[in-house]
Amino acid sequence: MTIAVYGIPNCDTVRKARKWLEQQGVTFEFIDVRKQPVAATTLQAWLTALGRDTVINKKSTAWRQLTQEQQQMTSDEAAIALLQDYPTLMKRPLLAAHGHYLAGFQETLWQAAVEQR
Repeated sequence: MTIAVYGIPNCDTVRKARKWLEQQGVTFEFIDVRKQPVAATTLQAWLTALGRDTVINKKSTAWRQLTQEQQQMTSDEAAIALLQDYPTLMKRPLLAAHGHYLAGFQETLWQAAVEQR
């Protein structure tokens, strides 16, 4: 199974995570969420595995620019629509490795995730 990192290339945390993976010799695919929209099925998998509060970065500039109505996501469908309209709303980077997902870069958690087979 492929290891994928979702994010935007100019994000410091994404750069740090990508560099770490390269230093570990891990082969991975980088998906720039601004250039390659994330499929609704993939977003649903993230939300199911991690929860809305983990996937959506409520400290982001994108979050602060939403209306109060938009911020009142009452369903995964609403969250998916927002993430598709505002891809930088996601917590970055998001790692997809061996059927598991991690949002944000934590070296010890990423190490365990990429080592699983």
